[in-house]
Amino acid sequence: MEMSFLVVLLRLCVQFLALPIYLLWFLGIWDPICKKAFPYFMVYFSVHYNSKMSAKKKELFNNLSDFASPSGVLTILEIGTGTGTNFQFYPRGCKVICTDPNPNFKKFLDKNLSENPQVKLERCIVTGAEDLHQIPDASVDVVVCTLVLCSVTSIEGVLREVLRVLRPGGAFYFMEHVAGPPSSWSLFWQQIYDPPWKVVFDGCHLTRETGVCV
Repeated sequence: MEMSFLVVLLRLCVQFLALPIYLLWFLGIWDPICKKAFPYFMVYFSVHYNSKMSAKKKELFNNLSDFASPSGVLTILEIGTGTGTNFQFYPRGCKVICTDPNPNFKKFLDKNLSENPQVKLERCIVTGAEDLHQIPDASVDVVVCTLVLCSVTSIEGVLREVLRVLRPGGAFYFMEHVAGPPSSWSLFWQQIYDPPWKVVFDGCHLTRETGVCV
């Protein structure tokens, strides 16, 4: 992904402004602050994101029930569950296994579970998406991730785990933000803000071309 001289110059300016955060990150102070503060940001962000994307999410998750096991029970593994913002779109009677590397999401997750009684929590695991060893092979009907692949260490590693835990005939549902089209204003600003954005927003990459990997 090539960058123009103007992008490089503006990126350096933004990084200079972000020096205090970089210093806190270098000293090991920023990460624990970010891990505790990020869930509060996501609570606010998720409300607005779901408001704008509600129709798209309803369309995406519309046929979840079609992948229920022969017993009639649908078991969903959601990786990077965060606050549980997707629960409102899940069908009645489904069982959900939640994973997230940040344990500070738990109280917000519990709140969303109480507001969506049609969802039954099977268990909640604190782990990254690349390491789902606590989930047996071919044991879930559906894997869901939304706005997760932008921040994982290895998309390929995540997809290997998804294929391992899905039963034959299961389905993988995902919705991600990606790098803007070449020569677009979206990509222009994404390239400028990407380096400090990853630090401030817990590893989120603005310019990741997720669609190429999935």
